[in-house]
Amino acid sequence: MKKLFSLLMIAGAMSFGIPSITFAQDAEESETIAVDSTEAAEDGGVAETIVEDSPAAEAEAVTPSAPEEEAKPIGFRQAVKEKFIEGGPEFMGIVLICLILGLAIAIERIITLNLATTNTKKLLAKVEDALQSGGIEAAKEVCKNTKGPVASIFTQGLLRYSEGIDMVEKSIIAYGSVEMGRMEKGLVWISLFISLAPMLGFMGTVIGMIGAFDAIQAAGDISPSLVAGGIKVALLTTVGGLIVAIILQLFYNYCVSKIDSLVNQMEDASISLVDLLVKHNLSK
Repeated sequence: MKKLFSLLMIAGAMSFGIPSITFAQDAEESETIAVDSTEAAEDGGVAETIVEDSPAAEAEAVTPSAPEEEAKPIGFRQAVKEKFIEGGPEFMGIVLICLILGLAIAIERIITLNLATTNTKKLLAKVEDALQSGGIEAAKEVCKNTKGPVASIFTQGLLRYSEGIDMVEKSIIAYGSVEMGRMEKGLVWISLFISLAPMLGFMGTVIGMIGAFDAIQAAGDISPSLVAGGIKVALLTTVGGLIVAIILQLFYNYCVSKIDSLVNQMEDASISLVDLLVKHNLSK
């Protein structure tokens, strides 16, 4: 009986002791977790403070003190003006005069040649109708009222119709040469300016190089900036002369091609006119 009672006491003690021990352990663990969470929260706050402070510090370190003002781009006209002044007004001015005169003559020739263009097929049709309806006099009036070198050649040929077809052909050939000379009027001046502008530029370059070497001799030392500045100014005149020659050459070639086209039209139209006159002569 005593042994049974003792066993019951031990069992009760164990049943009440184990939960208390477990509760104590749980309490200790909860306190430990609470302390760790508090420390983690404090560490997190410090870390956040560091993270929040670090971008500001980096931004302050990276941000420049004062942004430098960017240089404004120079326009084309301003750049050309500056280069013209750097090249020197003595030779650059003469090159510019060559450009102005050459362009004036070229534009005048282009306008004249375009006005001289004639619809030869339409003119031949009118001349043929006039020959059939009113004869040579009516054909002369049609040609006189039409502008252009082709109509002028037709007029000269019709004026010699009474002397025979051979004289008509000779008159057309002779007056065709006269009309060609009129169309080529002024082209020799354009050709002159095309040749003159680069030579003036080269002469300016040579004189500029002489001035650069004189400056080196006076300074007594070969300074890179002094040599480069002198050579730059000297070469600007050559560039200006070449640009003028290129521009005028384009206009010159256009005028020459236009004259060749008009000459071909005159030759074809002259042959057709002679055929019409022979036909008209046979139909009498």
